[in-house]
Amino acid sequence: MAFGSFGSGANAAPMSEINIVPLVDVMMVLLVIFLVTAPLMSDAVKVNLPKASSAPLEIKPKAIQVSINDKGQAFWNAEPVDPAALDKHLAEIAQQDPQPDLQLRADATTPYQRVAEVMSAAARAGVQKIGFVTDPSAATP
Repeated sequence: MAFGSFGSGANAAPMSEINIVPLVDVMMVLLVIFLVTAPLMSDAVKVNLPKASSAPLEIKPKAIQVSINDKGQAFWNAEPVDPAALDKHLAEIAQQDPQPDLQLRADATTPYQRVAEVMSAAARAGVQKIGFVTDPSAATP
């Protein structure tokens, strides 16, 4: 490794190499410090918590399925409904607490306009959870 000197001789060129040895030394020291202190930081206060025999009460709302066939006809849990009845059903589930999930099943050839109309009706009614049901076996890699 070439080092520059303070003299003004024939070889008085500035040093053109970067000395990274001190940087590596500092990094190795920091690595050792972190390896030693990391296990000490993970210890928490040990508390013996009381045991309770009750389970948390979780009310799972039922899921409502709205299907749309390739002709644009809507079905409420496999029952055919017209748009006015669909709006009424959506308003009813929007008032429930907890609100059930709305699962939207649309045929692959259903026009997007009809799917957007059903989603818009659900949003106007106040439905918060809308999910799309797909067929995972038909997915292509």
